[in-house]
Amino acid sequence: MNDSALGLPAGCTARGLIPDDARLVYEIVAASEVHDIGESEVDYEDIVSDWQRPSFHLPEQAVGVECDGRLVAYAEVYAGYRAEAHVLPEHRGRGIGTWLAWWVRQEARREGGTLVGMSVPQGSEGDRLLAALGYAVRWTSWVMGLPDGTVIEPQPLPVGYALRDLGAGDEHAAYRVVEDAFGEWPDRKPTVFDDWAASTVLRPGFEPGLMRLATDPHGTPVAVCLLVISGDCAYVSELAVRADQRGLGLARALLVDGFARGRARGATRSELSTDSRTGALGLYERVGMVVTSTWLHRGIAL
Repeated sequence: MNDSALGLPAGCTARGLIPDDARLVYEIVAASEVHDIGESEVDYEDIVSDWQRPSFHLPEQAVGVECDGRLVAYAEVYAGYRAEAHVLPEHRGRGIGTWLAWWVRQEARREGGTLVGMSVPQGSEGDRLLAALGYAVRWTSWVMGLPDGTVIEPQPLPVGYALRDLGAGDEHAAYRVVEDAFGEWPDRKPTVFDDWAASTVLRPGFEPGLMRLATDPHGTPVAVCLLVISGDCAYVSELAVRADQRGLGLARALLVDGFARGRARGATRSELSTDSRTGALGLYERVGMVVTSTWLHRGIAL
């Protein structure tokens, strides 16, 4: 770590991160997002849940940069292909972001990766830096919100189908629906159950009523919706429907249900994100949602 830190500005050093750094990292990410898109979309619980995944190992897979004794930037690599990196706005332009991008490539190689990428706000300083370093756009993501006063028309369920809270013992069935649905995306690596659980049902603040299941006439879970309450926002973190159950309106029914539950818990905003791999942008636009920020996932071959 010390030798590789020679590329950092004078007074700055790199070190591995530990769980107690989660609060500082959250503050870095939040400040970065406010600067880039005008608001913070991260929660402290997001950092904690990501770091508690069994396959993720601090301090090897995350690095922090300290300048004059203060943590001002960080990066992490998950499974050798997915990265996050942020630099406090007042410390940008000093070469720290370029060093983090180098560290990300080195760490991804160490983990056996052949291609690594990260998502950045379109047109941001991070976007321009990665483009200059040769990172190509692999897909586009959109954060979408439901404007004030917009009501999504209810979606009746097919005969015999029902919505209910996650129950005891449902976790593996919910995971299977989500993993199979997201596993259809090109180049996506599988997520094991324990990693999925760490960021969903074991996420700090989770309760069964935040994960809703759509069940078929046999009572089998065939669609899943996970809601995260963040301040005044109800955010749909996961929405998945089993392939053979699509076209029945289950996703829309779960979406209406989720946003209604968010309002019942005091949320005044409703949001979700989607990307160009899913083909779902039009679905959300048709129910009245609008794009609030656009992100590009940029990747580079190792």
